[in-house]
Amino acid sequence: MQVLSTRGKMNAIPATQAVLQGIAADGGLFVPQEFPQIDLNEMEAYAAHEYDVLAARVLQYFFDISEDSLKEITQQAYGTFDDSVVVPLRELDASSYVMELSHGPTLAFKDMALQVLPRLIRKALEIHQQEENVLILTATSGDTGKAALEGFKDVPRTAIEVFYPVDGVADMQRLQMVTQEGSNVEVCGVKGNFDDAQTGVKELFANRELKDMLKKAGYTFSSANSINFGRLIPQVAYYIYAYAKLAAEGKIKSGEKINFVVPTGNFGNILAGYYAKRMGLPIGKLVCASNCNNVLTDFFNNSVYDANRTFHKTMSPSMDILISSNLERLLFEMTGRDEAQVCAWMDALKTNGKYEISPEMQTNLKETFYADFCSEQETAQAIRDTFRQYGYLIDPHTAVAQCVCGKYRKMTGDGTLCVVVSTANPYKFTQDVLESVSGESVADAFEAAARLSELTGTPIPPQISELCEKPVLHNGCVEKTGLFSAVSEFIHKMGD
Repeated sequence: MQVLSTRGKMNAIPATQAVLQGIAADGGLFVPQEFPQIDLNEMEAYAAHEYDVLAARVLQYFFDISEDSLKEITQQAYGTFDDSVVVPLRELDASSYVMELSHGPTLAFKDMALQVLPRLIRKALEIHQQEENVLILTATSGDTGKAALEGFKDVPRTAIEVFYPVDGVADMQRLQMVTQEGSNVEVCGVKGNFDDAQTGVKELFANRELKDMLKKAGYTFSSANSINFGRLIPQVAYYIYAYAKLAAEGKIKSGEKINFVVPTGNFGNILAGYYAKRMGLPIGKLVCASNCNNVLTDFFNNSVYDANRTFHKTMSPSMDILISSNLERLLFEMTGRDEAQVCAWMDALKTNGKYEISPEMQTNLKETFYADFCSEQETAQAIRDTFRQYGYLIDPHTAVAQCVCGKYRKMTGDGTLCVVVSTANPYKFTQDVLESVSGESVADAFEAAARLSELTGTPIPPQISELCEKPVLHNGCVEKTGLFSAVSEFIHKMGD
């Protein structure tokens, strides 16, 4: 498959080449030249087999890589998960399911793509006979960082540097990153929020001096954020799998529409659902669930994207984002691929922190999307109510989706089967989950984990319990203007 840039200033390139580049040379994001159409009967047949079989078939729609190679990639990637099903679907009631995406090595949905991406990059290097190695630069609001580090650690011909907001991630998320082992990894805190880190990383991709420095060291840039086409596409597979599995098990009729409720920050996860819909998956509504950083809720409901607002630190830090990068891909599609209009909006966002779409476009968006948000109090209530009603423990991000799912049903009266997309294990956020369930406030994350396990009868994942014994290996921290120096030092370190 060939891909295009949302900014329209470069020719189409193979999708495998886009994986190596990460972001387009014109500053845009790569999108499919056209959307392939799935065979729903074929997908339902695949759903009777292992997840990796269906995932390989979905990747085959987008990447010119042999079927055997893609099967090997997905078998290796999903063989690292702690549940052989890979993507369990938990039934809460006849019209409510939870799709668990947190069974990978870092206990977050980011593993679904970031166990695949390093293997795609290695294959792409081989296909394009690229001599330079790849340096992955990534900004994280919590989960992407650890998942990327774990995916790329000690992978030949790659190195990775992750930037995270030093006061903007949960204790367990930070410990997962700063204790990361690997000869080719670097982790650095940023004195700012996620948007500062993400903006800084994007600027580095366009920095000519840094690119020249990197070239001399024998590397080129790429990204593990969902701006990378190779990170986005593996996420499409689990939407198709969930639908096919429900149909294969007789929970829905083939062709019947279902809704997905997605906790949303950078808009990559829900965009993957939109891509699945464009490929022919019978999706009714994609429900965009935000925390009190509700810039997306306001955009979908009021036509104005305005990042000029107070930034809130919440118990769902992976959603503490005011500039949702992947929305650019949706805008590109909703304008009929009008790159000039997309450029104008992105320029306005960069200059003024806001832009406005037409009423007609807002109406079109609402045909597919519904958006709402919930407060911190509502998030805690959703954690507590879900455990008390179903005996099912969820993390704060999933709780945001669960809360908004209830609001959507109450507001619309829509009784369509809803799948809540669960994005993380609750033990990554032990203090907040414990306080939500029991009202107990425990300062130490490991003590909170022990108490949560005792109270709920759920096991502490080894990825969490073992953290207390691991040494901190990455102490770096820079101002939000200091990312250039941090990457320069890492480049020189790699060259030594």
